[in-house]
This record gives sequence, C-alpha cells and structure tokens, in this order.
Amino acid sequence: MSTKTDTTDEPGATADESGDLGTAGSQLSTAPKEDVSLPSLGPIGWARWFWRQLTSMRVALLLLFLLSIGAIPGSLIPQTSIDPVKVDEFKDKHATLGGIYDKLGMFHVYSSVWFSAIYLLLFISLIGCIVPRAWQFVGQLRGRPPAAPRRLTRLPAYTTWRTEAAPEQVLDAAERMLRGRRFRIRREGTAVASEKGYLREAGNLLFHVALIVMLVAFAAGSLWKSEGGKLITEGDGFSNSLTQYDDFSSGPFFDTDTMAPFGFTMDSFDATYERTGPQKGTPRTFRANITYFTGADGTEHKKSVEVNTPLDIAGNKVYLLSHGYAPVVTVKDGRGKVVYHGAVPFLPQDPKNFTSSGVVKVPGARTADGKRNQLGFQALFVPTFGGKNSGSMFSQFPAPDFPVLSVNAWHGDLGMDSGLPQNVYRLDTKRMTQYKDAGGDFFKKMLLPKDRAAQMLGHTGAKLTPEQLAAESTMNLPDGAGSITFDGIKTWASFKITHQPGNGLALTGAVCALLGLAASLFIQRRRVWVRAERADDGDVTVVEMAGLGRSESSRVAEELAALAAELTPSAPLAAPAADTADGPGTSAEDPTEPSDSADPADPSEGARA
Repeated sequence: MSTKTDTTDEPGATADESGDLGTAGSQLSTAPKEDVSLPSLGPIGWARWFWRQLTSMRVALLLLFLLSIGAIPGSLIPQTSIDPVKVDEFKDKHATLGGIYDKLGMFHVYSSVWFSAIYLLLFISLIGCIVPRAWQFVGQLRGRPPAAPRRLTRLPAYTTWRTEAAPEQVLDAAERMLRGRRFRIRREGTAVASEKGYLREAGNLLFHVALIVMLVAFAAGSLWKSEGGKLITEGDGFSNSLTQYDDFSSGPFFDTDTMAPFGFTMDSFDATYERTGPQKGTPRTFRANITYFTGADGTEHKKSVEVNTPLDIAGNKVYLLSHGYAPVVTVKDGRGKVVYHGAVPFLPQDPKNFTSSGVVKVPGARTADGKRNQLGFQALFVPTFGGKNSGSMFSQFPAPDFPVLSVNAWHGDLGMDSGLPQNVYRLDTKRMTQYKDAGGDFFKKMLLPKDRAAQMLGHTGAKLTPEQLAAESTMNLPDGAGSITFDGIKTWASFKITHQPGNGLALTGAVCALLGLAASLFIQRRRVWVRAERADDGDVTVVEMAGLGRSESSRVAEELAALAAELTPSAPLAAPAADTADGPGTSAEDPTEPSDSADPADPSEGARA
C-alpha cells in the first residue's frame, strides 16, 4: 500500500512549480510503487507480473487473512497429532463427513499441503515486500531533505510574518531550533529544509521483519517440537526417555537421541474443594508436589506444579493437566499367592464428583490345583458414596470422604498373549466368564478401604446392607478361586511434557511486531521548510514556514505553529507594514495567504492545514 502526495496544479501554477511540489513530497513512504501497466506477452512477462502481485502488500494481507482462517479448523476439528483417539471416534460417528475431512487434510491441518502452501507464499511475499523497502529506506537515510519549493504558500500547512532581524540570523536560529528537535537539516540559499519521522518507516520495516521472525519461529517449533503425556501415581516417577511416555508425538526433524536428561517423582497431590454454599464441590487447589532432577547425577529439587503454572526443566515445559484416584488393591489367586498388588488409576466418568471406572488385569493367576486362571475385575469407584440403601453407586462430593469400590469379577482368557496392544482401561470379556454366586446371580460386591473399613461402617447414616457391601474389605471369589482386597487410595496426576524450541523467538517477534506497528501508526513522517528573504523594499525580512506530512493531518499544522512560536523570539514581529504593501504576509489580496481571521500578532495562528 502506497501513499501518494497530491500535486495537482492550482490555478495559475506553472508546470515547473507543480514538479517542484512533487519533489517536496517525494519519498515520504518506502511502499513499493504500484505498476498498473499490463505485462508483456510471454513467459518472462507473466512471471514478472506474478512476482509483482505476490510481493504486493494487498496480497500479503490476503495471505495473512487466509492463514488465520485456515488455522480455525485446527482448533475445532480433532487433530491426529494431538489426540488420534478422538479422530477415530469422530470418523466412527461421522462416516461421510470424516471421509471428506480426511481427503481435505482437516485432521492434520498444520501439516496439510494447502496450509503449507499459504504459509510458504506468505513467507515469500513478506520477503519480497521487505527487500525493496529496506533498500529504499537506506537510500533515504543516506539522502538529504529536498530543497524548499518555490511557493511555500501552496503547501497544506503554512505561516508567515515580517521581522527586522537579518535573514542569516533567522536561518541560523531556525537551524538551531530544528536540530534541537531532532530534525535532519539541509541549508541551501535562503531556506532551511528539514525532515523528521524516519522511525515510522523503520517501524514499518520492523513490523514486517518481525512477521518473518514469527513465521520462522512457528516453523521451527513445528519441525523440532516434541510433546508427550504421562500419568503418574503418588510415589511413582518419570524419566525423559521415549519408552516412559504414555503417548508421544514430535516434529519430523526431532531427534529422540537429543532428548534432555531429566526426570521427576510425584511425592503427593493436594486437592481442596469448597465445602459449603452454592459453590459446594468447586475446586480450590490442584497442586502436584514433585522432586525433579536434571542430568544423570543432577541435584534433586522440590517444586510444585499447578494448573496453568508449568515447570521449566532443561528447556522443557511440564504442565499439570488433570488428576484422579487410584484404588490400591491386592489380588490373590486360588493358591493364596499374591499375584497383583498396587494402585490402579481409574478414569473419572463424572468430572464434577469423580465417579470413576477402571479395570484390574491379572494374567498370572492360577487355581488351587495349579491350573492357569486369568482374572479380570471391572470396578467402579466413588470418593464419597451417595447411594445409601439404594443399591446404586454414585459420588456426591469429589473429596475421598467415604470411598467405596464396586467390583465385578471375571475369569478366562484376557487376550494378552496375542501380542496386540490393549487398552489398559477396558476389559475384553469376549473369552471370559463372569463369576456367579451360589444362587446363580452375577457376583458383585462393594468394598471399603481396609484401613478405614471400621470407621466407615460406623459412619452415621452410611451403613450399607450386606447385599451392597462386603463386611470386610476383601471379596472372596467363589470356589476358592482367589480374592481381591481394597487396601486404600492414592491420587494420580496427568502431565504433559512439551519441547518448543521456537517459543522464545516467537515471543521476540511478537513484541517487535507490536513495537513496529505502534511506531508506524503513531509516528508521522513530515517535512518543514523555513525561508527568510529581504522584502522588496529592503527594510524588513519576510519569514515563511511551511510543513508537509505523509498524509493530511492537523498534527502537521499544530507542530508548525509550535515551531513558529519557538522561532519568534529570534525573529520578532516587525511593526505593521503600510496597507499598500503587497509582499508576502501582508493584507494584499493573495488567495494563497492565510485568511484574514488569523491574528497577525501570533505567527502560530497563521498556520493552516
């Protein structure tokens, strides 16, 4: 986008005067000039025309708009790089739409062909805009302000007055004044030319360069990034190696051999909730207390990680995403041997009150006579039981005030010997049989934590019927096939570990873009000329001041008035001239002079825009 100075001839202006004004307003902008001529026929002509269109500002803005529009599907449609499970679920629910999205690359927007094409074209367009602008700006910095036009009265802002000071004295004072206000000065003959506001174009160039820096940063972040998720139970740890992640994705240029050596252990998890009032159950504190280290023999440090407050470890960000409960269970087989003991993470089905479900798979169990008997348990956990005497299971508060575990038992083939990956939160019962009690009903029990069973059974209003709850915390399987014991509760937390090498560069580019945009919007490129010549009668000096800005603005006239007021002490007003005088600044009939409403005693009032 370019700004042109109107140099249309006024009535009575000569051709050389019009050209003189065009020179005065030239090069107030570094925007490339538009070439409206049609290209010559042939491949070279069309290539030249295409390059000029691609590097024009209007096309750069259009590509930037298309890039922002193209990024919208990436935030609305599930992305394969973020959550492939949700992508599969979307395809299952929307077979036709999912197929269309897949062909259009909507499930991998940021690596699709069309998004990459817009990205690269914008990159080329910005470079093509910046190079000629920068070269022209360097030429302007090396040049000098243009000489004063012959008729300053034709400029948008103009003032004049008479003084008894000598012309050299006026020009010296004007030069000192303009230099003090950081104008670039050129003195030639009876006039001083000055120019100011180069930071406007510098800001414009900074803005465009910053956009390129941001594009490079985003590209680097996409090509060399890595991110993964890890669910950790209290007391367990994590080390930054590929095998430790539950899920992991990275850019095409990321090298797993260069992963920073660090790790951490989750010592405890603090969660508090509102206990009373209309916001009962609202979370107040989610905090994971961890001990982390860097390097093979790094010193351990204790730190807390909260939601939206990540921990920076060796250039990686560790985010706290979610948390839940992990019941601690002990499983014995028919021989009385402990075949499983540990905390099992359960996934919340009710995010508000943490009603959670999970499974326990025990492939190494055997019957009393030594035969292989794989066991599987489907369980539902509630931190605060709310189904008193109703036979149902639900939680009425997210804190573990009255935890209960409901268990279904299965035996048979878990399908873990096939070598195919399985979902650890689902139990495949196709080749399994559910245990039944003596009456033929399905075998199902509700358990309390072992260390709190007596306390919970005595809880006021919380007693359960034998059909709902086993008297102890252990559920014995029929026919002496084994048992499962609910020992206690631990808390798990889910973390996301990300490595984004371009974040710092992108932040720098964003800050520079804002600074450059502010400079290009609020700084105005303008020129001021001061001319001092002896009047025709030779008794006084006629002082003329004029200003010209890149665009029409009252600020140019206001600044010119301030400059005239500052120059007045060095060039005080002379006594009023006779009415018959017809020099510049008098009451002679000259349509280009200030209106009669201007106060001749104040030169600032003579400035007009």
